[in-house]
Amino acid sequence: MTVRSVVSLAALCISLGAETPGLLPDTIVENYCTASRIQEQALRAATMEVEIAGSLPRLKKQGKLRALRRISGLGRITYEKLRFEGDNTVKKEVIARYLTAEAEAQRDSSLAVTPQNYKFKYKGQRQLDGRDVHIFQVSPKQKRQGLFKGELWIDAATYLRVQESGYLVKSPSLAIRKVAFIRKYEIRNGISVPRQVQSVTDTWLVGRAELTIDYTNFSIDGRKEGVASDTDGQ
Repeated sequence: MTVRSVVSLAALCISLGAETPGLLPDTIVENYCTASRIQEQALRAATMEVEIAGSLPRLKKQGKLRALRRISGLGRITYEKLRFEGDNTVKKEVIARYLTAEAEAQRDSSLAVTPQNYKFKYKGQRQLDGRDVHIFQVSPKQKRQGLFKGELWIDAATYLRVQESGYLVKSPSLAIRKVAFIRKYEIRNGISVPRQVQSVTDTWLVGRAELTIDYTNFSIDGRKEGVASDTDGQ
């Protein structure tokens, strides 16, 4: 992804955000889908550092993995593991399972949060970190593994996602009762960048499995992208 491409993406987001207020919910969703398609291309060749902290409170076991997360030119996500500290049970049963699920979801377009896979219901507008956001309730059209029911928050200026939250509508395994999560993003130079993921998995055997992922030092092709200014996208 070249610097010119990133600038072009930001310019398009600005033009979308320049439309008159009071847009119909369907128009907001259309703009979100357009921005998301461009976002996929913008994130190619991106790199970021991650710190993944997992725990099994009932067993009093914890673990923390530090790694480099890379997105290839074809959109494939890989991790270069730098250091792990803690209990190997957490590493295998909590952290590794999440990374596997993320890789599978990345390869399956039928899991994308789009009108093809989800119903969108407009819930209103509010502010998040000083930015106006549109809030939609989303529910999957089919009960399939990897889909969730919850909320999607869309930045009003760029139409990029800034938050997703809810619970998976189908358990990924017989050992799991429920998976709830919240995924937070921030807008940097017209790109929606992962900031944090929190998830809680209720299992039948070991109780709650908790996971927190923090993302830092985002860059594209080795060029670090700074946080967008308050006027970015306006």
